[in-house]
Amino acid sequence: MSGNVEGIFITAAAGQPMSSLEEAAATAGRGLEGDRYANRVGHYSETPSPGGGRELTLIEVEVLESLADQHGIELRPVESRRNLVTRGVRLDELIGKRFRVGNVVCEGIRICEPCVYLEGLTGKPVNAPLVHRGGLRANILEGGTLRLGDRISPEG
Repeated sequence: MSGNVEGIFITAAAGQPMSSLEEAAATAGRGLEGDRYANRVGHYSETPSPGGGRELTLIEVEVLESLADQHGIELRPVESRRNLVTRGVRLDELIGKRFRVGNVVCEGIRICEPCVYLEGLTGKPVNAPLVHRGGLRANILEGGTLRLGDRISPEG
């Protein structure tokens, strides 16, 4: 099981438009350089979740494509508000596992469920169709540089 990175996105502040990048510096224990969560200014509860998972968020492009096919909802990768958009890898299979994105080592923590905040920002009814399909929350264990096209694969 392996896939690739099709999109890299960050934003400096909660609610602001995401920027598309060709590469991003990933810092262990922190997140992507310049991203709201690495700077601790993202839209989230102040109470940390068990195990973390705020450092990196991922979503499968296949899920976004199914929104259009099955529900008639066009949600562009940049609108998903996830840091990485992937192709060819089942992200839910990485929960509780270490995996690599290029030279960066991560650990899958939990599903990244959608929220009404996303609906408010996009104006699209994506919450219900994305339940249990909203992506993956991960920790960055060993930093490096993430690049478009990087291979995603489980470790070990």
